[in-house]
Amino acid sequence: MGEEPLVRWDWIGRNLPVLRELLVDNAVMALVPVLAGLLLALPLGLAGVRWRRLYQPTVGVMNVVYSLPSLAVFIVLIPITGLATRLTVMVPLTFYAMAVLVPAVVDGLAAVPDHVRQSAVAMGFTPLRRLLQVELPIAVPVVLAGLRVATVSSVSLVSVGALVGRGGLGYLFIDGWQRQFPTPIIVGIVLIVLLAGIADLLLVGAQRLLTPWAGSRTRRRA
Repeated sequence: MGEEPLVRWDWIGRNLPVLRELLVDNAVMALVPVLAGLLLALPLGLAGVRWRRLYQPTVGVMNVVYSLPSLAVFIVLIPITGLATRLTVMVPLTFYAMAVLVPAVVDGLAAVPDHVRQSAVAMGFTPLRRLLQVELPIAVPVVLAGLRVATVSSVSLVSVGALVGRGGLGYLFIDGWQRQFPTPIIVGIVLIVLLAGIADLLLVGAQRLLTPWAGSRTRRRA
């Protein structure tokens, strides 16, 4: 008998529908928590900027949450959210995303120069208008940098959920290990890297669209 090849292309061809389903499942369980984390991090970050006493306790709690092993959190949540459910994976990933995004929001808003805020006030901007039209646009690069980190981490962490029955592409790792069959493992790694890379490129594109002045400034320096 010949040696087993590292990648069985015929297996990939036969399992394309399954791979597509796992890829979509992985994307949903990774990206929805990041979006939810961003929506929760924005008000927390704003509160941290407005009331500095809240910032350190909030970041402390987020750091503790981020340090918790994801598998242990998944297991703890099973009696509440159920075994092999998306919610069991997505709830912890939302808090992990918040742990990255809250400091990013605070740092981005804190980087807005005081004279810019004062100019907006002098022009009669209300606090809400100043936030939406002045502060948040300036904070976008820092916030999106945190969003990129949170997104890539979330795409990868979803695979750990396979150990509790719902891990998207992580199922391929379990399947390949149990059968001592490397093809699913390699395919899973490649698809996760591709998914993370595509998500990161989309966020880079979004940053360029939202901050066109940054690109023109770079070209002038060159």
